[in-house]
Amino acid sequence: MNGQHRPTRRTALALAGAAAAGLAYAPDAAARPGGGEGRRLRVYLGAYTGGAPGHGIGVASADPETGALRLESVVPAEDPSFLALSATGRVLYAVNEVEEGRVSAYALAPDGAVRGFLGQSPSGGAHPCHLALHPGGRHLFTADYTSGTVGVVELRPDGAPGELVQVVRYTGSGPDPERQDGPHAHMVLPDPTGERLLTADLGTDTVRVHRFDARRGLLTDGAETRMVPGSGPRHLAFHPCGRTVYVLGELDSTLTSCAYDPARGTLAPVATVPILPRGAGPAGTTAAEVLVSADGRFVYASNRGHDLVTVLAAGASGGIRPRPVSHHPCGGRSPRHIAFGGLGAAQRLLYTANQDSGTVALLRRDPASGALAPAGEPLAFDRAVCVLPARRGR
Repeated sequence: MNGQHRPTRRTALALAGAAAAGLAYAPDAAARPGGGEGRRLRVYLGAYTGGAPGHGIGVASADPETGALRLESVVPAEDPSFLALSATGRVLYAVNEVEEGRVSAYALAPDGAVRGFLGQSPSGGAHPCHLALHPGGRHLFTADYTSGTVGVVELRPDGAPGELVQVVRYTGSGPDPERQDGPHAHMVLPDPTGERLLTADLGTDTVRVHRFDARRGLLTDGAETRMVPGSGPRHLAFHPCGRTVYVLGELDSTLTSCAYDPARGTLAPVATVPILPRGAGPAGTTAAEVLVSADGRFVYASNRGHDLVTVLAAGASGGIRPRPVSHHPCGGRSPRHIAFGGLGAAQRLLYTANQDSGTVALLRRDPASGALAPAGEPLAFDRAVCVLPARRGR
């Protein structure tokens, strides 16, 4: 990306093709069981495939000491742009971000290797770009970007996607004629209780909070919170206290903190801060991902265009007034997704999936200051857009 033009989802979707959806994959012989491989941690990689028949979900291993990644296999799949793991860690889910959107599931072996294809289901709309599992383990939710819909998919006992139970269709538009011509659901996030689902709609500058009936698998209408016009809410994250939600504005590269009332299911915006360095404008840039450290002290947000990861200090009072403290190169171009890695609760590593450079970079994190620093060579993985470390060693 040259920083002169705002990247659009249409650019990425133009690469979409008819990649194979089978389970043929090319293992690295050095990564087979034995030889101390049990100590390595699994990391799964999502990507746009652009019709390449051998491209899809990357299965990598991370050195437990350094975090360095090694690609072990690739499971062919069609545009698996976002991934999620079951609570047991034995099923891997992927959206297939195509016009007739799908959700696919893969069984994992005890060591985290992909063991088999469990099945797939319609996502309920066009170009699903995000999915999340309900804490009860019986349903998953999808955000379908192009159609502006949210789907509810029932899960079978073995974790395979089953019936598409419900499709919620949003309406409206925003002030950006190119990116906000209609609703564009971009994220689904269950709250810590599992009783409500938060959704980010980039197209209408709205965050919605739906009540979820886990017995019937149905969402009901909920509160709507209007964000700054033209901000384009993309992704959300809860502070560990459960009472603060961070809303990342893709189009204006801002972070808005909101007070969350779980009993009423409402959001109230409190403060908005830029995630770009002082004096830098949002033209030609888009924000991508937001994370909160486990101790609640720091918030991390990635930006494409300036290709930075911003560190914000969450502060006291449940992190309701974060402030930017530092900005760090992402280790590539266009950091679409970021994720914490490493052993233990200290979260000393941060991975960045850099779409335009086709790399997954590794940054070392200082838990005391929140600061980031490069840590070794990035892993080459074409059009990487999601990085998902396993929750524990296998």
